[in-house]
Amino acid sequence: MASEVTYNVLSFDDLDGWAADDHAAAFTTFLNTCKDMKDPDWESVCAFAKSGPDPRDFFELLFRPVLIEDGQDAMFTGYFEPELDGSLTPTDRYKYPVYKMPLEARQNRPWLPRRDILESGVMNNRDLVIAYVDDPVELFFLQIQGSGRIRLPEGRAIRVGYRGSNGHNYRSIGQELVRRGVYEAHQVSAEVIKNWVRRNPLDGQELLYYNPSYVFFREVSEVPADKGPLGAMNRSITRMRSIAVDPKYIPLGAPVWIEKAGKVPLHRLMIAQDTGSAIKGSQRADVFFGTGDEAGREAGTLRDPGRLMVLLPIQRAYALLPESAI
Repeated sequence: MASEVTYNVLSFDDLDGWAADDHAAAFTTFLNTCKDMKDPDWESVCAFAKSGPDPRDFFELLFRPVLIEDGQDAMFTGYFEPELDGSLTPTDRYKYPVYKMPLEARQNRPWLPRRDILESGVMNNRDLVIAYVDDPVELFFLQIQGSGRIRLPEGRAIRVGYRGSNGHNYRSIGQELVRRGVYEAHQVSAEVIKNWVRRNPLDGQELLYYNPSYVFFREVSEVPADKGPLGAMNRSITRMRSIAVDPKYIPLGAPVWIEKAGKVPLHRLMIAQDTGSAIKGSQRADVFFGTGDEAGREAGTLRDPGRLMVLLPIQRAYALLPESAI
């Protein structure tokens, strides 16, 4: 039985670290997507944002923090934009294809699971390859991240973004390694999983097949190299200011105050500009750490508790409360 969703409108004084944050940085990230928010409540605040208000005053005057709880514990993880080595043509080194989405995968839900896509030959000779990369494990994690860059031998790079999936539910191979007793939960990270798969190529391939979900890509090289990858709102996301959320609870484009606990606490105003297949629940968020290997190492170790509050336009915030609470 699903837990009841509760709403609690807070004040900005309730947000730990609010006064010390860089509100201007969050405001700039907010402006990147507010023009795409079409609800009247959001259109009015975005219209005011264009007038150039003081960022902190803007958020405090027009919004209220709302704590939305659905009975699940809060969880923060991280994601990043990986960089892979690849080629536009297959070679002995570059032989693992990054696929476009076939028509059947859009029409049939769910479509074939991961194993069948890669072993049945259904993708062959159909002009569905964007590029070939040199590492099937990195390709698997590219699918988890949903976007990335592929460095070509001549020095340039192409960017790929999420196009769609085969419709199967995501299954965590990290959790499967824990279930098998290979690792304890606290030991698992993306790098640990990658190294285990490489040390155990046959069992490793079977472990990758444990996740039946398969992601297809599209080329998005029109995005400038100095900008982040495209998020779910089809706009570039920003390192350490953009998060992925569950849009069932948090509107895409909304400011979100996070209070991440753990070894390195993070209290910061972020903007909900992305989604993810594993991001489910009102207190679930994925923090975007940027591009490249270092960002990947930082993101891969993040799995911390805390809480998050979505900033909603004042009328919308109070409309969520039961009449007895107003």
